Amino acid sequence: MGRVAVITSGKGGTGKSTLAAGLGVALVRRGNRVLIIDCDAGMRGVDLMLGVSGKLVFDIADVVRGNCPPENAIYPCGTVPELYILPAPQNIRDEISPHIMRQLVRVLEKYYDHILIDCPAGIGTGFESAAAAAGYAVIVANAEPLSLRGCDKVRQRLVRLGIPEIRLVINRFNEKKFRKMNVFPDLDSVIDKAGARLLGIVPEDGAAAAQAQKGQPPEGRSKAVYAFDRIAARLDGVEVQLEI
Repeated sequence: MGRVAVITSGKGGTGKSTLAAGLGVALVRRGNRVLIIDCDAGMRGVDLMLGVSGKLVFDIADVVRGNCPPENAIYPCGTVPELYILPAPQNIRDEISPHIMRQLVRVLEKYYDHILIDCPAGIGTGFESAAAAAGYAVIVANAEPLSLRGCDKVRQRLVRLGIPEIRLVINRFNEKKFRKMNVFPDLDSVIDKAGARLLGIVPEDGAAAAQAQKGQPPEGRSKAVYAFDRIAARLDGVEVQLEI
């Protein structure tokens, strides 16, 4: 049975989907079979980031309606063997209910080592559906007040949903900008504000951002890829020292 994570954020623009794609690739490099489920109905983007958008015929809503079996809506990422994507519906009206999501993931988790559920930003109905089947949560936040306020709201909702493990990733971190902003004295204050245990820090990385926009999986020797690899190791139970 695979581990199932919901990857979420309190506000848009934190780089949540980029993190989902990066972690998916990094987990595959560690020998895992990985499925990314995009739950951001009407705003799907992981398929674009991983270069499979041109292949899409079916999505998760087609599976639920019975238009196709699950395997027909699950697409391999051609350049990263063992990484697969189940895309979100293009219309927000086709959002999946929490009950159906639990049933679907219960079937799919038998076939993957990790399932990463890319959640819509915020705490609306899409959040409830994405989190319904999760065994643990990864909250993605930037080191700024507005992002962290949203992070705390998400954490509280996850606690109420009974998610047993909630971890934090500080994304797009730029130490020079952080110090210049001078809102928080240090990163420990950021983590305290978020209220979740730190899983990793992903530095701001123009190369990784450019790859995502071009539909290229995050690979190479960039700072972000290095961070993805370290976070993936922790998700696989390896003790890796945290670093900025």
